[in-house]
Amino acid sequence: MTRSNATLADIARLAGVSKMTVSKVLNHQPGVSKETSRHVLEIARQLNYTPHTAAKKLAGGKTNIIGIVVPALDSTFMSEVVRGAGEALEGAGKDLLLFTDHRNGQEDRMYLLARGLVDGLLVALPRSLEPYEHGQLPVVVIEPLTAASTLPAISAENYLSSRKAIEHLLLLGHRRIGFIGGNPALRSSQLRLQGYLDALSAAGIASDPELIRPGDFSQRRGFAAAEELLDLPEPPSAIFAANDVSAFGAYDAIKHRGLRIPEDLSVVGFDDIFQAAQVFPPLTTVHQPTFEMGATGTRLLLSMIQGLEPAVWQLELPTELVIRDSTAPYRGQKHE
Repeated sequence: MTRSNATLADIARLAGVSKMTVSKVLNHQPGVSKETSRHVLEIARQLNYTPHTAAKKLAGGKTNIIGIVVPALDSTFMSEVVRGAGEALEGAGKDLLLFTDHRNGQEDRMYLLARGLVDGLLVALPRSLEPYEHGQLPVVVIEPLTAASTLPAISAENYLSSRKAIEHLLLLGHRRIGFIGGNPALRSSQLRLQGYLDALSAAGIASDPELIRPGDFSQRRGFAAAEELLDLPEPPSAIFAANDVSAFGAYDAIKHRGLRIPEDLSVVGFDDIFQAAQVFPPLTTVHQPTFEMGATGTRLLLSMIQGLEPAVWQLELPTELVIRDSTAPYRGQKHE
């Protein structure tokens, strides 16, 4: 037996379980304990196991398929990344295979499933990079959790663009600026918060912990966080939300109080999704190049498949502050 010719029977023998158990683990079927699943996956990885259904597609050594792993397709961010990847593949003679990794702790299974089916993987907002870092498959990461990775990664200028958003509000005369955060586990969220803090510090303004509210990129939490900010004894005159969807929640909370945007409060978002230009008033926001992130990551992955070393391992794509009607000069506040 060679590492590349391992079978279900080989894994079952070394793991001390049945072939049916191995099959259940690799296909994420119920009826197997977590401890046994972890043991089987580790044996499979050690043997460099490739599913037979995938191996049949390996005639000629290439599948001409690129895989993309996303947590889900329930956001404009993800759909734009996928759209960018698909367009980049149109002229390359390759197809795109989508994997949704919506269950926690399933990275090992995802990697084993992808091996042999695809020539390389794009991994967007991964929960963990460990299974991908030690494999033989070319992998490019879109918005990694941390900067500490051996894999090439594509992201946006989260820190600089956050600073620009706050500097825009400062130039309008705002001094008490609320912040609604994103998913705290994501590096992009951490960088946007740091940009907010550093922009205030550079302007000689001490940050107020009460003005910083945790978020999760959802409209529901954006609404609740804005309500908390408006309930402060000294509410902010402007709010910076870590994404547009959270900003829409802030819109709802502000209007629910009978306040006007931007006359009573200015609001800035992040992403520039399609709806940002359609809400009333149109949202001032940071344009994040999500389509370009998918396309650039795909082109980098294609070059890696051809055996080329990445010229840049950590690439940040530029953003743009799009000023619309949700921000205006500070003119005093009305909070009821």
